[in-house]
Amino acid sequence: MPPAGKGADPAVQAALRRLPAVDALLGAVAGEAALADVSRRRVTEAVRAALDDERRRLLAGGAGEPASAAMLAARVVAGLAREGAFSLARVINATGVVLHTNLGRSLLSPLARARLAEVAAAYSNLEMDVAAKERGSRYAHVQGLLRRLTGAPASLVVNNNAAAVLLALETLARGKEVVVSRGELIEIGGEFRIPDIMRRSGALLREVGTTNRTHLKDYAQAIGPETGLLLKVHTSNYRVVGFTAAVGSRELAELGRARGVPVMEDLGSGSLLDLRPYGFPHEPTVPEVVAEGVDLVTFSGDKLLGGPQAGLVVGRADLVDRLAHNPLNRALRIDKLTVAALEATLTAYERGDARETLPTLRLLTESLVSIRRRARAVLARVPAEARRALGAALAETTSQVGGGALPTVELPTAAVALGTAARPAQGLDEALRAGRPPVLARVVDDRLLLDCRTVLAADVPALAQAIARLA
Repeated sequence: MPPAGKGADPAVQAALRRLPAVDALLGAVAGEAALADVSRRRVTEAVRAALDDERRRLLAGGAGEPASAAMLAARVVAGLAREGAFSLARVINATGVVLHTNLGRSLLSPLARARLAEVAAAYSNLEMDVAAKERGSRYAHVQGLLRRLTGAPASLVVNNNAAAVLLALETLARGKEVVVSRGELIEIGGEFRIPDIMRRSGALLREVGTTNRTHLKDYAQAIGPETGLLLKVHTSNYRVVGFTAAVGSRELAELGRARGVPVMEDLGSGSLLDLRPYGFPHEPTVPEVVAEGVDLVTFSGDKLLGGPQAGLVVGRADLVDRLAHNPLNRALRIDKLTVAALEATLTAYERGDARETLPTLRLLTESLVSIRRRARAVLARVPAEARRALGAALAETTSQVGGGALPTVELPTAAVALGTAARPAQGLDEALRAGRPPVLARVVDDRLLLDCRTVLAADVPALAQAIARLA
């Protein structure tokens, strides 16, 4: 903050002296309901910042009288109310992207949330064999579930799928070659690149084939004394179409067995459920890939599985055991909350009610009729005058799966469309994002689309209120 030293304009000096003291301004905001959950330290910091801003304005030649204590208090309260008591906060997802990485991906099921609350509030048998009164394994709580659901004899869970890939490469192929198709050297969100992960693991990349065509003979010719692993990677967020060729999981697994080289497949999103009955194209499920004979399969817990962020590894017991005993695993391990939520998620698959109880699967497979009904419910709650002012109308469009999964799939959906010449979509978008809770939507052809596939039923009243406030 610039000092008000000698030579400063006497009028400016007088204005600076009329600014309220910090304690006076703290007293002016005391008792405000909007600040009930905000710490005094944070309020004090906001008060000092508001006073500093006003001093800068006056020293820069700002016109008029200094802001009154009431005006400054109102600024402090408004700013802190916008920010909220916590930085990580609920938003309304009206983007139509079900697995939106920036918005937290999968929503947890009621059972998972209940299990989180129970385990978080008390001590648990996380790493205790209570019957034997001996140390147990945190992975034991999900190993049986994963064995029954995937058909793989062994499993391990780390904090995300990138960690699972890194751990497997470092354990099985450090200082050795990993053979992978050029068409599978992917980059996904957050600049996760297979070649970069391979370098970090200490493995040596051995590319085979071409971007669009790789054959079994390419892998076979690349295998030598220095080969540590054959790696197959799901392309996740893109597809190569046209004149293409790729080696299937079974073929690669058979080659690996014949040559004594482990085969690993990174499925990325990874699903335990075949979604073809709901109109999706075929995607290899984890049980299918395990049945093809692949030695290790890695996949995410918070994408198509519909659970918490985690990286799951299933496969041969001897290989999984090597991963578990790698010191790096300690740095990548999951905590009790992840174990609780993952166990609940996997239990839904074993019970057979995953599609009904896991929000991700329910949102992905919901019918257009049902989504359209929810969009109409939003519109019905917005006053007619506000609807006219904003040009609000029902629109049919498409949603995306998100999270790098099923990139070519477009899901039919219904949205509330807003925007007029007087109230352009961009401005409405900014206003909705500034609200509490923020509403995230997408602008298409000068219209703001609030895609109701990802608008939860519980969010309908709040979304309607946010739209009404725009008018």
